[in-house]
Amino acid sequence: MSKWTDQLPQAARDYIGNRRVDEVECIIGDIAGVARGKAMPAAKFAKQTNYFLPNSIFLQTITGEWADNPFDAFTEPDMILEPDWSTATAAPWTADTTLQVIHDAKDQQGNPIPFSPRNVLRRIVDLYAAQGWRPVVAPEMEFFLTARNIDPNMPVIPPMGRSGRRAAGKQAYSLSAVDEYGKVIDDIYDFAEAQGLEIDGILQEGGAGQIELNLAHGDPVRLADDVFFFKRLIREAALRHDCFATFMAKPIAGEPGSAMHIHTSVVDIETKKNIFAGPKGVETEAFLTFIGGMQKHLGAAVALFAPYVNSYRRYVPDFAAPINLEWGRDNRTTGLRIPISGSAARRVENRLPGMDCNPYLGIASTLACGYLGLMNKTQARPEFSGSAYIDNEDIPANLGDALDLLEEDTALQEVMGVDFCKVYDSVKRNEYKEFLQVISPWEREHLLLNV
Repeated sequence: MSKWTDQLPQAARDYIGNRRVDEVECIIGDIAGVARGKAMPAAKFAKQTNYFLPNSIFLQTITGEWADNPFDAFTEPDMILEPDWSTATAAPWTADTTLQVIHDAKDQQGNPIPFSPRNVLRRIVDLYAAQGWRPVVAPEMEFFLTARNIDPNMPVIPPMGRSGRRAAGKQAYSLSAVDEYGKVIDDIYDFAEAQGLEIDGILQEGGAGQIELNLAHGDPVRLADDVFFFKRLIREAALRHDCFATFMAKPIAGEPGSAMHIHTSVVDIETKKNIFAGPKGVETEAFLTFIGGMQKHLGAAVALFAPYVNSYRRYVPDFAAPINLEWGRDNRTTGLRIPISGSAARRVENRLPGMDCNPYLGIASTLACGYLGLMNKTQARPEFSGSAYIDNEDIPANLGDALDLLEEDTALQEVMGVDFCKVYDSVKRNEYKEFLQVISPWEREHLLLNV
């Protein structure tokens, strides 16, 4: 083995085996969580120590347009990419032997780029470490398998199952429904094994062709990397079977949306105990202030959890999505749910993030809100009992309102990084402006000849 392959995780080395590595993909996630970077022959990768990309990739919108640079002229200076060898993993859907490696973004002086989403998450984790804490997260991934949709003007429809019928909704937890697209699931498992990614479970959700994939709890940065890899993996598995996988928050009218619920607990580094549980398992002040911080700041963080105009179509009552910032024990109508667990596993489930959010930013902002609560000892509101779908005053109604709330929350901006928030705001306001120039079918149907 060459020197650089000696640094690979065991799963990547097992994948290579006795084969020659043909290509290496140098990857970095942009503001949207889209994989950017460059691919190169492995022989060239082995000889290089640094790789370069312009920092403008963080100013690119989801449509490919460029947002205004909030700092200075749009000169596109290079940033230095350094491989994080712990992330090296297979790309098992390729015809040749290919590896993917996530890279860290630094400026030419060696400082972390403050508006790189992965760096933002690391910044938050470091703030916890400075207090002697280690956050632990477990994300849930919901997504839809759909029929191929090559015309954006046509509605998205469920895929054809093995029975020859289209997937049906309202089949939550049905094993038969999962079996309808079992070949896709099999490839997801095979790809995940090749990449060394751990799946905690797969189940049928409530939407037609909607699947939930759960990940085991662990380090926030590693789990965000896993979600990042899983999105690409799942898309590739679906394409093998003539269908699409979409992580859009609300792809099909009349069906539930797709969320990325984030379970969070905090461990004391010295004692290795969950700070949410005290002697004899009682709930601690830290548990309640963590919730308090989330209730105070999550409204502003919605701009990060719901990053597109479509995201807000998910926040509707009685569609398995929260429309509030209440908290409750084992209550799925509240935005903050406390699952049934032993005291060691006591955690807060943030049900607000959509699956369309950048996993690094979804996890980072969840932790940031809880951190502010812990540091400022923000008291939680009383626990909500009953259905919380009647309370929707905490959640902004659209992306513009959400960005305004983020701009007003200076405490959250300080924790996330002011420079990052400026870049994020610039990108998202540009996307929102682009959307407002689009005339929808509803407008043409109901307004064209009637007003």
